[in-house]
Amino acid sequence: MTSEERLIKALTHEETDRVPVFEWLIHNNVIQALCPGATYDDFVCEMEMDAACVDLNYDSVRVDENLFQDEWGMIKRYSTEDHSVPVSGPIKCMRDLERYTPPDALKASRYKSLEAAMARHNGQRAVILHLNDVMSLPSRLMSYEDFMVAIAEEPELVEGLIDMTVEVNLMMASEAVKRGVKIIYTGDDYAYNNGPMISPTAFRNIFYPRLCRVMRGYKDLGLYVIKHTDGNIMSIIDMIIDSGIDCLDPIDPLSGMDLAHIKKKYGRRIAIKGNVDCAETLTFGSVEDTVRETKRCLNIAAPEGGYILSSSNSIHSKVKPENFKAMLDTARVFGRYPLDRQKLAEPY
Repeated sequence: MTSEERLIKALTHEETDRVPVFEWLIHNNVIQALCPGATYDDFVCEMEMDAACVDLNYDSVRVDENLFQDEWGMIKRYSTEDHSVPVSGPIKCMRDLERYTPPDALKASRYKSLEAAMARHNGQRAVILHLNDVMSLPSRLMSYEDFMVAIAEEPELVEGLIDMTVEVNLMMASEAVKRGVKIIYTGDDYAYNNGPMISPTAFRNIFYPRLCRVMRGYKDLGLYVIKHTDGNIMSIIDMIIDSGIDCLDPIDPLSGMDLAHIKKKYGRRIAIKGNVDCAETLTFGSVEDTVRETKRCLNIAAPEGGYILSSSNSIHSKVKPENFKAMLDTARVFGRYPLDRQKLAEPY
C-alpha cells in the first residue's frame, strides 16, 4: 500500500494497514536536527511520512527591511517560523474591491513547487496542496481590524471579498487537479482558544454559505478536503462539518477541544487529524510524555479507522526533535491495524 493510498483510505474510513502520519509544517531546525543536510522532501521520505505538503508560488517584492508585498497585494513580515505574519492589505472599501485584480490562477509559474513535488513523490506519497476557503485571504486583503469591523458594518464588502477569493481558489484547484493533485487542505483559522473570531450568527449568515460553495466546488473537482482551524470551534463545528469537508484538523487541546467527544459525535461522518499537543508536550515535555500522549490519541481516535496522527498544529521551531521522532516512532509501532488496544492503554 502506498502512502497516498493509505491516506485516502483513512479519509474515506476504509480499512488500512496503519494510521497515516504527516504534518502541515516542519521547521527546518527540526529537520536538520534529525536529518542533517536534508531538504523538506528528503525528510518526509526518510521519516516515512505519508504526505508532503506544498504551497503555490507567489512572487513578492521587498517594501521595507523586513516587509514584503505578494501578488495579492498583502504586506507581510517574515518571522522566525516558516511562515509570514500579515501586516496590511490593499482593500479598504468597496471601490477598492471593484478595482482589484487578483493573482492570475493560470500563471504557469504558480505551480512550479507543486509540479516538483508531484514528480518527486510520484504517487507513492500523497502531495497535499494548501489552498484556502473563506477566512484567511479575505481577512488579509484588508487590515484585520478593518475586516472585523466590516463584518458588522459593511457585510456586503466582506461577502464580495469572500466570493472573489473563492473563485480564484477554485480556479487554482482546477489547475492543481490537472497536475495530479487528489488532496488539498484549507488553512483558514476561525477561532481563538476561547471561541470563534466571529459570532456564530455572523458565521452562519456570511461565511457558511460560501464555505459550502467552496467545499462543493472542491468536491466537484474530485478532491478530498482536509479542513484546518485552530481554536475552540465548538459553537460553529456543525456548520464546518455540514459544509462537506472530509477531515477536521487539528482538534486543538490548548483550546479545550476534546478528541474523544469529536470522535464519538462526528467520527462516522468525517476523518479526524491531530491532537498531539505541540504547545506543551512536544515543546516542553519528555520523550516519555510524548509517547504517552501519542498512544492516548491513537487509543481514542484510531479505532474503526478515519484517523490521521499529527501534532495539534505544526512542528514549529521550538518542538524538541527527539519528541517529534518519538511521536513518529510510536505511531509506527502502535498504530498498526488491527490495533492492540491493551498495549495502547498500558502506561509508558
